Amino acid sequence: METETTPNWDSSTLITIDTQCDTLDGQPFEIPGTSAVLFQMKALLSAFRAARRPIVHIVRIYLADGSNVDLCRRALIRKGAPLLLAGSSGCQLAPEILPRTGILLDEVLLLSGGIQKISANEVVMYKPRWGAFYQTPLEDYLKKAGISTLVFCGCNFPNCPRTSIYEASERDFRIVLADDAVSGLSDEGRKEMGNIGINLLPAHQIVEALRQEGMAGRER
Repeated sequence: METETTPNWDSSTLITIDTQCDTLDGQPFEIPGTSAVLFQMKALLSAFRAARRPIVHIVRIYLADGSNVDLCRRALIRKGAPLLLAGSSGCQLAPEILPRTGILLDEVLLLSGGIQKISANEVVMYKPRWGAFYQTPLEDYLKKAGISTLVFCGCNFPNCPRTSIYEASERDFRIVLADDAVSGLSDEGRKEMGNIGINLLPAHQIVEALRQEGMAGRER
């Protein structure tokens, strides 16, 4: 039954959060579980690309002087911690989620608030804090594209995905969390998301929903 929170797949966008090289297994900013969800993320990305639906990659980029870093991490960066630093290989998007090899972040553009286009329907945006909407062009970009439904995946649920989902909810987007394509999701987090009307779906169900929507669109 259709409800106010039911996803509209024909006006959906996939949003990946902070899935950068430094957050993967064995790296300086390793977030447990992020490497493990890359397979499901790749399935989602392939489906959205095939459906020609928009994809937005949200990233963090830290300056070595700490000037753009959260207060809780600023001293750490200033002391030389090699975490998501501008100009480093660890700051780059994980190779597994790129539309093609060889794509590098345009850090000057991103840090100035610009949008980097990396394929026909795929862009990157920089966020200076936890939430994907805070001082970013994301909301305007989505509104101009006529988007109603956001599908979130990536790293690391308790922090940036969770904050971004609340921001999206405040803006009345219909929201899906790909619950097997995000690191750090606990049973408590699942319950919390359910309580605010978030659709928790595994990647394969989202892929199938996009496929079904594509078939229905060709018949209309």
